[in-house]
Amino acid sequence: MGKEIEHKYLVNDTSFLDLASGHSVIKQGYICREKERTVRVRLCDEKAFLTIKGKNQGDTRAEYEYPIPYDDAQILIKTLCIQPVIDKIRYFVDYHGNRWEIDVFRGQLDGLIVAEIEIPASDYTYDIPPFIGRNVTGDPRYYNSNLISGILS
Repeated sequence: MGKEIEHKYLVNDTSFLDLASGHSVIKQGYICREKERTVRVRLCDEKAFLTIKGKNQGDTRAEYEYPIPYDDAQILIKTLCIQPVIDKIRYFVDYHGNRWEIDVFRGQLDGLIVAEIEIPASDYTYDIPPFIGRNVTGDPRYYNSNLISGILS
């Protein structure tokens, strides 16, 4: 079974930009965003993916991700995904041996910046970069699938 263990934080400032090794432009929409499961379509630069995620159990959940044709993903986002879709730039920061992904949201979520780190086990310890703020792991308001419903407003 695919499994994702992820910790999520708010970001205090944009100093991460000086440390970023690259970025991707992402648009993603949700076909299903129920409490027990989500089905997401993502356009990431020139690639596309269909992702199925299970219900969070703390910082862990089932996750299955599959590449799909880019043109199909564009159609799915326009015709089957709940609107509006998420638009963000994801920056990659390597810090003390770990990869952080920092999402700078655009459009209706402009101003929101969230950092995520995927870890091998829930009790894995890691260093926190100076730009990291409050831990929002497990706070459903910050699940991407909930952000589209305007729950933060």
